[in-house]
Parts: sequence; C-alpha cells; structure tokens
Amino acid sequence: MGQPVERTTGEAAASELPPGQRLQRGWPVTHYGPVPKFRPERWEFRVFGATADGDKRCWNHEEFTALPYTTVVADLHCVTKFSMLGAEWGGVPARTVLDIAPPAADVTHVMVWAEYGFSSNLRLADFASERTIFATHKDGELLTAEHGFPVRLVVPHLYAWKGPKWVRGVEYMTDDRRGFWEERGYHNVGDPWKEQRYSYQEEPGDGPEL
Repeated sequence: MGQPVERTTGEAAASELPPGQRLQRGWPVTHYGPVPKFRPERWEFRVFGATADGDKRCWNHEEFTALPYTTVVADLHCVTKFSMLGAEWGGVPARTVLDIAPPAADVTHVMVWAEYGFSSNLRLADFASERTIFATHKDGELLTAEHGFPVRLVVPHLYAWKGPKWVRGVEYMTDDRRGFWEERGYHNVGDPWKEQRYSYQEEPGDGPEL
C-alpha cells in the first residue's frame, strides 16, 4: 500500500503552511460526538439525489473497497490551526465515484453524509478535484476508528472539516445547502489559503444565507 512519506521540516515546512496554521507533529484526534462502531454487515455507501439516471447507487463494504485504489500525497489543514504535511492517503478517488454514478447535468454541489447524520457540503468542482479521495489508508496503514475508519473524505485544498470521517454516502444537489458545521458558523467554502474559517467572513456568492 506504499511506504510512509517523509515529512518536510523546519523553514521549508513553515513556508508551505496556509496563513494562521502551525506545523503539527503526529496526528491529533479531533471530532464531534462518539466514535461509531463499524458493523461491516450493515455498512453501505450510497450515491443519491440528482443522479444522471435518477437512480441511487449502493456499495457494501466489500464492494466499495474493491473499487480502484490510488494514493495521493497531500497535506491536512485543520481549522483549529494545525497542519500535517505530506501524508500519503490511499483509497478511492472521488472522480471514480462520479464516473460510476454520474450526477445530472445541473448538479452544482454535493452533500457528503457520514455517521450520526453528520454532513458537509462541497462545490462539485472541489469534490471532483483529482486530489479528492475517499481515504481508507494513511501512509500505507488502514485508518484507525478514531481517524475515520472505514472511510473518510480528504479534500486537500480545503480545511479538513470539509472532509468528514466515517463517510456513508454522497448526495448530488442542484442548489447549495449548508452542512453540519456550515450551519453552525463555519465558512461555507473553507479555503485555508484564504483563511476562510467562519461564516462572518463570507462574501456574496460564498454560500446560502444562514
């Protein structure tokens, strides 16, 4: 599944950080609510909403993990101001899901759904990035339960909350709708290089009204 990636350190690492971020050694556990118990016999990944053919697509755990596997070396920027650089994420590219279960022509956004009804909205272009990945592994090792096993979404160019842990499905949407944290004061887009942390920083067009 690949070898651990050596991380950049010192001044070079600091130069790669978005504004307001600090370099993190190790990987802190951050999430809201309890860690769900994985039950493989009940687990299902769904794609639904405004699909091209009007039908939903479902995979059980065995089927989902059998989809084409790839790796992406990318950073993780948490809105709590830590950044982890140069991790190797392994899993299923978001583009693979889009290819197998394409959205309707008028889809503009997706809602990524996770355990306990947690959700995060993304612009379709962000979801479709070649670096967006449904990660099952980090640095060649399976994710731990605390870090999102069996599947977490990683969207490297946005703050980490836009990529939920414990993902269970994707909803295609023809209009934007705020997810869990976006309804609770976090920025609707979440670009770390623009330091888009909170909803009060939003400009017209960044998202629907709260």
